[in-house]
Amino acid sequence: MSRRGTAGGPDGLLVVDKPPGHTSHDVVAVVRGIARTRRVGHAGTLDPMATGVLLLGLGRATRLLGHLALTEKEYLATVRLGQSTVTDDAEGEVTAAPGAVGLTAGAVAAEAGRLTGALMQVPASVSAVKIDGKRSYRRVRDGEDVDIPARPVTVHAFEVGEPNALTAPDGTPVVDVPARVVCSSGTYVRALARDLGAALGCGGHLTALRRTRVGPYGLDAARTLDQLRSELAPLTLAEAAGAAFPRWDVDARQATLLGNGARIAAPELPKGPVAAFDPDGRLIALVEADGERSRSLAVFV
Repeated sequence: MSRRGTAGGPDGLLVVDKPPGHTSHDVVAVVRGIARTRRVGHAGTLDPMATGVLLLGLGRATRLLGHLALTEKEYLATVRLGQSTVTDDAEGEVTAAPGAVGLTAGAVAAEAGRLTGALMQVPASVSAVKIDGKRSYRRVRDGEDVDIPARPVTVHAFEVGEPNALTAPDGTPVVDVPARVVCSSGTYVRALARDLGAALGCGGHLTALRRTRVGPYGLDAARTLDQLRSELAPLTLAEAAGAAFPRWDVDARQATLLGNGARIAAPELPKGPVAAFDPDGRLIALVEADGERSRSLAVFV
């Protein structure tokens, strides 16, 4: 199946292993140069400090990104207990350093367990959340105090490993804790580190973060920028949608109607986006159930 778009440019989904020090926009800019197209977008921003799975869409696959960004994500992280920072991660200035002495693995695990399930989470103040139309991080950098309202998130797992006591560069006794987080879209792992430290009474922030999965796409499918420079081989639209969404195989007549954005009679469809394929295996559209009919979310032909 062709990986070229209707206009001749590359078409499909890239699973990138983002390097440290790059913003998500930096990675998009690099891939635009590699693919020689402006039609590149990303799903689910990663901070510069973070590494790991970043989904990029080329050509028509950019229409998949908003739906892929809403899927479950998994991370490996290191939480430093004993210090708080303005950004809730290691890139920010230390704002408090009460230290962490006498913390037990059981106490850390118990508080991490309380930060699972359906939560109301306040995002990190230095984040891309908009407040009255202006990004929160811009307000903080302009010297403004920000008050971000809590938002609902779901943390499916917040598993912590054995704490490691050490001394921070400023002499503060701290504890580094490895963690695995599985969470819904919109969850800030930095905020989990902050809230874990607050619950333990010693402050906390994130010192390392690696995203290991977005929906069905894991590190085993990810490629580095150097590998992409050697060979740009994106997943086709059909491969990408088939892995991420429930499948609905339609006949030729239904495919034509869906390709024109029509609502058609549908079987009982799963909740959320469903990928509709024609008899030749082409991705026709992403649809969702609307009563007994389908409603198109994105059309690809």
